[in-house]
Amino acid sequence: SYPLQKKGHSLDFLRTIPHLRLRTNTFGAIFRIRHHLSQAIHTYLSAQGFYWLHTPIVSGSDAEGAGAMFTVTTLSLEDLKNSKGNPYENDFFGQQAHLTVSGQLQAEAGALALSRVYTFGPTFRAENSNTTRHLAEFWMVEPEAAFFDLEDNIRLAIGFIQFCIRYVLEKSPQDIQFLEKMYDKNLTDKLNKAINENFIQITYTEAINLLSKANQNFEFKPEWGMDLQSEHERFLTEKYFCAPVVVTHYPKDIKAFYMRLNDDGETVRAMDILMPGIGEVLGGSQREERLDYLEKRINELQIHKSALDWYLDLRRFGSVPHSGFGLGLERFLAYLTGMTNVRDVTLSPRTPNNINF
Repeated sequence: SYPLQKKGHSLDFLRTIPHLRLRTNTFGAIFRIRHHLSQAIHTYLSAQGFYWLHTPIVSGSDAEGAGAMFTVTTLSLEDLKNSKGNPYENDFFGQQAHLTVSGQLQAEAGALALSRVYTFGPTFRAENSNTTRHLAEFWMVEPEAAFFDLEDNIRLAIGFIQFCIRYVLEKSPQDIQFLEKMYDKNLTDKLNKAINENFIQITYTEAINLLSKANQNFEFKPEWGMDLQSEHERFLTEKYFCAPVVVTHYPKDIKAFYMRLNDDGETVRAMDILMPGIGEVLGGSQREERLDYLEKRINELQIHKSALDWYLDLRRFGSVPHSGFGLGLERFLAYLTGMTNVRDVTLSPRTPNNINF
């Protein structure tokens, strides 16, 4: 009855037995690489003067403003249903609490004290995204640095990505060779190209113009003001530039409230790094350090100001320009291993209707 009795099991089949798939050569290679990638993250950021800050997993604020969060409560569903007024007054924390979507806001407090910090741990999104690029539980590394503007942030992010790739190639050559043989015939060339060639940098407006003029039948027509879709990201990285691409200065209406507003009043100092084969692996921005601008943005988005009073204190009581980014470990690992589904680079994939093992 042992399910691994033949060679050539499909990855789809192996996802049905995640407790046993670790015994295959494929997943042995993937999880050794995952270990080395995690070591590379700590090695690089420590060498750059960053301190590892352990931010909370249970949070009272929504860093992204998306609202798709898991609630943490000691109350029963019956208590929540029958309660009048605010049901969370009698909860453990006395208010509504969630699993964190990001450690960034707390990291900003750390950066304004320690200069350079980073978080590295699990984050959670309750979006019903049943795709090859989304998980409900995934790991994020989030550096935050005082006195960094957007260009400093981009340089740090590119150096970080290239160092991690180089580290994995050095520490796991046999595993990379095995995955290249079995899954991605161009894996080594792709990784070497990423560490030896320049990343292309364009603005969001330039990207939309390129996509609009492309002789492509996109499912989502490129228009200024929309978020870039996976098909747009892959066209830019795999067909137009054939290289990693940094896209900057997105419209403010599709980005988070904390990003610094540009002088045009329409765009923010944001940046995403897109990699061939996977799309966006890293996103960041220069943060809005000006109290009046930040308060105006919070009011525009009708975010509950009281939950972010401590965050505004970081501006009230002395602030400096600062920047940071977040990199999703699983997406980057999929890029490094040639996997096409992030469920194949995590031990126990958490996705809609799936919490076995």
